[in-house]
Amino acid sequence: MSEKNLFDLTGQVAIITGSSRGIGRAIAERMAEHGARVVISSRKLQACEEVVQAINAKHGAGRAVAIAANISSKDDLALLVNQTQQLLGPVDVLVCNAASNPYYGPQAGITDEQFRKILDNNIVANHWLIGMVAPQMIERKSGSIIIVSSIGGLRGSPVIGAYCISKAADMQLARNLAVEFGPHNVRVNCISGGPLRTLSAMAVGGFTDILDHMERKAPLRRNITGGQVGDCAAFLLSELGAGMTGQVVYVDAGYSTIGL
Repeated sequence: MSEKNLFDLTGQVAIITGSSRGIGRAIAERMAEHGARVVISSRKLQACEEVVQAINAKHGAGRAVAIAANISSKDDLALLVNQTQQLLGPVDVLVCNAASNPYYGPQAGITDEQFRKILDNNIVANHWLIGMVAPQMIERKSGSIIIVSSIGGLRGSPVIGAYCISKAADMQLARNLAVEFGPHNVRVNCISGGPLRTLSAMAVGGFTDILDHMERKAPLRRNITGGQVGDCAAFLLSELGAGMTGQVVYVDAGYSTIGL
């Protein structure tokens, strides 16, 4: 008699935002490896389709589909959920990974437009999307949600302060929703990652120096990988994580345990 695979996600339908690259793609790939059917979503359909082709080539046709959506648009998010239901069925898993950070510098220099964009895309959009899938999960008394935050939410920063504010709010959003949804067997957790060298991080001037510093200071003396964040997500979403909700899990090479 074979042992039960506690990581098994076979048949689960999952939406992962911001999954055409970086952490989101790594999470989607891990979920597909464990049997889930995944929706690859970001603003650009072509980038999503490239990831879908790679996943389906490895795991079989139909394991992944591409649906483009801009998280700043409530209509786009509603379309994302509706198309997922039409193509794959009810949503079992939601991973809110997409985020933006259009400003790098002291808080005094950020424009109102930049500040609002960060808060809207990194917090409000998560609230919108969760509100679109949670009612079905509550009705079925089954579902799991992950909000991808950052260890930036634990500290102040002289250069990415607004982003850090938004990520701290994501942690609290997960805790609040865990309390609300828990009686209905719907779990909400948060993954806070870093240091991690993604394309978006590398595009920010001066951020490479910050990541170099974090790598030297982290107890493990290395950066984490997107795959390691994906492994954590698979754990939280699987039966192994069934007892966890309202938690913030740090995948950060131990950096959050030390001083600056």
